[in-house]
Amino acid sequence: MLTGDAATAADVAARVVRAERPRILATLIRVTGSVDLAEDATQDAVVRALESWPRDGVPDNPRGWLLVVARRRAVDVIRREARRAGKEAEAVALLDPAPDSPEAVRDDLLRLIFTCCHPALSLDAQVALALRTLGGLTTAEVARALVVPEATMTKRLTRAKQKIARARIPYRVPAAEDLPDRLSGVAATVYLIFNEGYAAGAGDDLIRVGLADEGIRLARLLVELMPDEPTGLGLLALLLLQDSRRAARIGDDGRPLLLSEQDRTRWDRAAIAAGVDLVGRGLRRTPGHPDRYVVQAAIAACHALAPSYDQTPWDAVISWYDVLLTVHDTPVVRLNRAAAVAERDGPAAGLALVDAIVGLNGYPWFHATRAELLYRLGRSDEAATAYQAALALDLNGPQAARLRDRLATLIGV
Repeated sequence: MLTGDAATAADVAARVVRAERPRILATLIRVTGSVDLAEDATQDAVVRALESWPRDGVPDNPRGWLLVVARRRAVDVIRREARRAGKEAEAVALLDPAPDSPEAVRDDLLRLIFTCCHPALSLDAQVALALRTLGGLTTAEVARALVVPEATMTKRLTRAKQKIARARIPYRVPAAEDLPDRLSGVAATVYLIFNEGYAAGAGDDLIRVGLADEGIRLARLLVELMPDEPTGLGLLALLLLQDSRRAARIGDDGRPLLLSEQDRTRWDRAAIAAGVDLVGRGLRRTPGHPDRYVVQAAIAACHALAPSYDQTPWDAVISWYDVLLTVHDTPVVRLNRAAAVAERDGPAAGLALVDAIVGLNGYPWFHATRAELLYRLGRSDEAATAYQAALALDLNGPQAARLRDRLATLIGV
């Protein structure tokens, strides 16, 4: 059992290690050319830091300390195989490295981000690699976060690393002409991580705090590394604005609360202010061509700044959805726009738009939205059928409980 001071020191050490680990790993991958070797060496340095720093204090240059220890571990491994692999020269270079400049560390991190999120990898593999390498989660933690067996996650990560090596996926930042598409892929991966935390796809929890926090942390890292890219600004703004409602999203009974039911005094005003500022920065950088994340964040800002649900500026929300459809026309965007139209123009207008959407039969919120609008129109039997269709699809426990409550109300149970 740690004493209070020791526990505080251990917490400080753990936070510093967590912040610096991705940078150490990124640099070692560049230097060694091996993800596995870099991970092993970085993990050895992390373990030593967590053993010694709480006792001896965090060094003045924690990143330098970690990098030296990790390099030494990599050298030891390379030297063991030097006679067979002819890598003695590489070991010597690792022993006496030139200092890494801030620009080099930044470039290393960008290389790692784009390697983890390379389009040659499946989206599942991208998410797992990002959590493992950039987030510093253990394989067991990644498995728990994504609700898969640890053995399955181990195989998934191994296959992803093998594909990087076998397909010779380049460890580099994309060329300027390729950057927009590749950055969009990175943003999509980070958003998926956050979304799985914001509203879990399965299980007993509505919110997986660790995943939501990790998504925000990765979005912050993207903005730190690419401060002028509107996609990163919009993504971070969107995540902060959505997450600002975290404390108000669950009722006393454990059921999720709709926007109209939430206590807005519990919303995180600092996160809202930061998100709105980022929206402004993103809009100033996209005067001619909207960015999908900036526009989504603008919609979230309309909700965040409304003093009450009744004062939501639905004209502005719908206008932003119209803009979003010009750059990201998907059935889900159309569904969300239809829900906004229903609030402004009434349930009949919203239902007509919902019923015109194709391709969402496997999406539970399509059926739940139809059910709610049918209920408002007094078409209870049809609403009950729609709720049953939603409940037949994948939902987490609290979401399913909420819909079952609505269904029970309709059928008088």
